[in-house]
Amino acid sequence: MPLTYVKACINGARTPEQHPGLPITPDQLAVAAADVHRAGAQAVHLHPKSPDGVDSLQPAVVDAAVGAVRHAMPGLPLGVTTGYWALPDEHERRRTVESWSVLPDFASVNWHEPGAEDLAKLLLDRGIGVEAGIFHAEAADSWAASEVAPHCLRVMIELQGDGDTDTADDLLARIRAAGSPAPVLLHGLDESCWPLLEHAGLRGLQTRIGMEDTLRLPDGSMAADNAALVAAAVDLLSR
Repeated sequence: MPLTYVKACINGARTPEQHPGLPITPDQLAVAAADVHRAGAQAVHLHPKSPDGVDSLQPAVVDAAVGAVRHAMPGLPLGVTTGYWALPDEHERRRTVESWSVLPDFASVNWHEPGAEDLAKLLLDRGIGVEAGIFHAEAADSWAASEVAPHCLRVMIELQGDGDTDTADDLLARIRAAGSPAPVLLHGLDESCWPLLEHAGLRGLQTRIGMEDTLRLPDGSMAADNAALVAAAVDLLSR
């Protein structure tokens, strides 16, 4: 096992049209969670989805997804998205999250989205850990100034396909200057995914891998499934 903490992000906002192996249903999510854990992932992040493969924060959808993974993998740290695209109304999003009954261990909150700090406070009040998603410098500075910063479970530097190591290091410096005890996770997307995963290992940061971030292995070939991506990450970080 690598020293680097690896979380598996097993579906993201992608759709089945992008990869036939993308887990959508609660049963598929449960199987994928078990597979990535066996491949070396220490935690799982997932996007609960409606039957047509669209991200949903609705209680019935979230409860079913979290419940299925809990049943299959009791004790495996499990997180979900709260992405604004899944419910683009900050007040309704907060009310909907408040209605969840099968609670994940943690949830990601993208700090640039409307109502992020209030949503994070609600999650903390419900005993759900907060992963603050930092996409750019403005979000990093806003998070650092918030009341929530000292209480986050994790801070994620989340860069898009054009993200590079210099940007990652700048955001890391801003986050560390806040003095939060939360560990920092670094990941990229598509073209930046594997370079930033390696950079996370070099910087001693946590990282993540899975079909949310890329569908391809380091050699550019299409991955068979999430477990193949996790196994490749574990191998890369162990070198």
